[in-house]
Amino acid sequence: MACWTTASILLLTLYLLSGILNLQTVRYTSGCVDVEIRALLKFKDGLTDDAGQLSSWAGKDCCKWVGVSCDNRTGQVVGLKIHRLGGEIDSSLLELKHLNFLDLSMNNFEGTKIPSFIGSFQKLSYLNLSNSSFGGLIPPHLGNLSSLLSLDLELYTTDPIHNDIKWISSLSSLRYLNLADLDLSKAADYWLQTLNMLPFLIELHLPQCSLSNLPLSLPYANFTKLSVLDLSNNAFNSTIPQWLFNLTGLVHLDLQSNNLYGELPHEIATLTSLKTLDLSQNSYIKDRLPKQLGNLCNLQKLKLSFNKFTGDITDFLDGLMNCTNVKLETLDLGYNDLTGELPDSLGILKNLRYFELWDNSFQGSIPKSIGELSSLEEFYLSNNQMNGDVPETLGKLSTLRVLDLSENPWRGIITEIHLMNLSSLKQLQINNLSPEISLIFNISADWIPPFQLEYLYLRSCQLGPKFPLWLKNQSQLNTVVLNNAGISDIIPQWFLDLNLLINEFDVAYNQLTGKVPNSLKFQPSSTVDLSSNFFSGSLPLWSLHVSKIYLRSNLFSGPIPYNIGELMPNLTDLDISYNSLNGSIPLSIGNLSSLTTLVISNNKLSGKIPEFWNQTPFLYILDMSNNTLSGKIPSSIGSLQTLKFFVLSNNNLYGKLPPSLKNCTLMESLDIGYNFFSGNLPNWIGESMQSLLILRVRNNSFSGKIPSKICTLSNLHILDLSQNNFSGVIPSCVGNLTGFTLDLTSEDVKRYEGKLNVISKGRVLEYNTFLYIVNSLDLSRNNLSGEIPNELMSLHRLWTLNLSFNHMTGNIPQTIDNLVILETLDLSNNEFSGPIPSTMASLTFLAHLDLSYNNLSGRIPTSNQFNTFIEPSIYEGNLELCGAPLKKECTSQSPNANRDQDEEEDEFERVPFLIGMGLGFFVGFWVICGTLVVKQSWRLAYFQLFDNIKDRLHW
Repeated sequence: MACWTTASILLLTLYLLSGILNLQTVRYTSGCVDVEIRALLKFKDGLTDDAGQLSSWAGKDCCKWVGVSCDNRTGQVVGLKIHRLGGEIDSSLLELKHLNFLDLSMNNFEGTKIPSFIGSFQKLSYLNLSNSSFGGLIPPHLGNLSSLLSLDLELYTTDPIHNDIKWISSLSSLRYLNLADLDLSKAADYWLQTLNMLPFLIELHLPQCSLSNLPLSLPYANFTKLSVLDLSNNAFNSTIPQWLFNLTGLVHLDLQSNNLYGELPHEIATLTSLKTLDLSQNSYIKDRLPKQLGNLCNLQKLKLSFNKFTGDITDFLDGLMNCTNVKLETLDLGYNDLTGELPDSLGILKNLRYFELWDNSFQGSIPKSIGELSSLEEFYLSNNQMNGDVPETLGKLSTLRVLDLSENPWRGIITEIHLMNLSSLKQLQINNLSPEISLIFNISADWIPPFQLEYLYLRSCQLGPKFPLWLKNQSQLNTVVLNNAGISDIIPQWFLDLNLLINEFDVAYNQLTGKVPNSLKFQPSSTVDLSSNFFSGSLPLWSLHVSKIYLRSNLFSGPIPYNIGELMPNLTDLDISYNSLNGSIPLSIGNLSSLTTLVISNNKLSGKIPEFWNQTPFLYILDMSNNTLSGKIPSSIGSLQTLKFFVLSNNNLYGKLPPSLKNCTLMESLDIGYNFFSGNLPNWIGESMQSLLILRVRNNSFSGKIPSKICTLSNLHILDLSQNNFSGVIPSCVGNLTGFTLDLTSEDVKRYEGKLNVISKGRVLEYNTFLYIVNSLDLSRNNLSGEIPNELMSLHRLWTLNLSFNHMTGNIPQTIDNLVILETLDLSNNEFSGPIPSTMASLTFLAHLDLSYNNLSGRIPTSNQFNTFIEPSIYEGNLELCGAPLKKECTSQSPNANRDQDEEEDEFERVPFLIGMGLGFFVGFWVICGTLVVKQSWRLAYFQLFDNIKDRLHW
């Protein structure tokens, strides 16, 4: 139910003065009227009262009954207030002729219709039917309640019903109207005109009413007494209408979560009574904050987040300086495009309690005047570009409870002076995902903080080399994150002696050593991340409350504890990869019925894969790669219908793929490379795994033809069938692999980021992150024959094409220039013939080329990219090739170096061809670079990719 504000209090006062809301039992001289007693008892009989709330409804004095109020002179029933009951409403209530207050909210009437006879209570001034699980339409008979002052029908039903509201226009005395969460889409074109006919209306609540039309004009505003207007969470798609600024008595205006756009009009300054203004989550209100906004001196809450406001906030704050007393308590400007430095004038916001500036582009330092915000309780400045110092005056904020400075390139040093008076501090968060450390904590070892933190999240801040001693007295911590903090120490005994009950413990990416204590205590559904340290010994075991454990990249050794699934049965995520664990996979892992992620790769595990997977139905990441596991894939893995990422590469597994795997229809990545699997590649991979993004069966013993069903995998963008015994031709349907033709989307960046070795640029590249922007097709080292299908040339987003070490014949297609972003092309060790197509010169991204050991002939092209391919080994083994960089010179007798070849080469010297080449380069350049400029998600992903690729040479 919407909050009552000052107008509501006035309304309640009116009720009290009228003797309406006297809900307490009042003594009177005569008993209740018999007919009313009988009516109430009959009404009770129709209700469901399992808790016995109406047990007091007995005897003759009905004014003592729970929920019943009477006139203190006549004893007649004037009010009825019933909650948390069910059943039906009996028409016997009509006998309550003097009823003026009826509250049936918060009940469960199980879809029964609102009785139309309620419209017959002529004296009714208050009606509340909200949240009572009625069904059907609102009866228009309610329009007969001419004395009604307050009507609350918020969420009276959960049924998908489209209500009409024309009947409301007859309630001319109405002061309060709440229709929240009702579908009023049927009234979208006339709701404003209808409600404008209520001249005494003080509060209007229409949030989430499926209204789509917000008229920009209103010939005459009749409801000028409005104090509260809530139109939030609708579907308005317009500018802010001017008629709003005629409602000069507005105290509360809520237009959040619509699709409003355009500037915030300067006329907002006319609403001088405003205490709350909420325009947040409209996304399209833009431009600078008007200085006139500062004229709203009574404003206590201003929420403008999730819009497109630009510029700095200096003008707005300068406007507020004209107020004798700035009353602002909440200022939410988060998730906009605001820029500039925070001005010193922030100091005027002395009543500010909640300050939210996250996700903008503010820069510089926090002004020293921040210390003057003596009422500040929560301060959020994360995800900006603050590249200055944190001032020591921050330490004056004795009321501050939450401080979040995350994702900013801060500089400088934090000392105890910055924290010395923060006696109320409960949450401190400086979380930077970048591994670069630029903020240093230099706090005396003997300093005792004045606060008791509950939430400490410090990532990529220098706290070490010792485990921070200023935490010694922090006995209320439940979240401890000291990630990438430069700590070279052990987990000290004094930390264990704090006896904390932890929800999250993250000390990953440090240089911590020693054994991990089992004595740590955890809350339900807790998380532990000790990754990338030097912890040793056996794997730690904690309580059943732990749900997520990340221990990868340490020095743990020995077997996985045989009883891990019994001691920690609520595990959902377990990552113990990159350690030195040995032995077999314990059967107790089958007890982890809630497990979603299991990563045990890069250890020394041996033995067979257990047959317990039907007991872990929610598993969607399963990585057992880089061990010495043997045997066959158990058929029960096919019961993992939510499995998306299945990685078994680099083991000693053999046999055929079990048909049960076709049940894993959500599979996105299937990597079984470097094993001993054999037989044909099953057709059901293409038939059942339509979401597959990565298919890697490299270095096995598969044979037969490449199944044409593979071509139905339209999302595939990494296909590696290399180093097997596949034969036959490349299927012409390869052109249907549209995953090699699609642009990167923002959703692709959010995918699971694993590690995968991809042959590219003549080397094995290990892609750690942004794997999902790699497009690679590798069919090398098989027994494939025939020509390159022309359809393959339509895969224009292909980065790597490797067909080497096969028996392929024919010419290199002239249309190879369609592969506009090709970086690696390896056609070596085949039987290709004919000239090198001159069109290859337009492949301006090509960085690695190998055409060696074929039957190619003619002159090697000498323009564009070919000027960079100066290594003779690229072309060696082609006896009929000539020209640089080979020593063999071209003569008139050289095959294909005569007239036809010369004419082809001469074309490069002709003006029309040069124009074509220039145009081709221009188009190719802007197809790639233009997209990088326009699409921020691809630009960020593309360039971060090259920051995160690790090149490892395995030849």
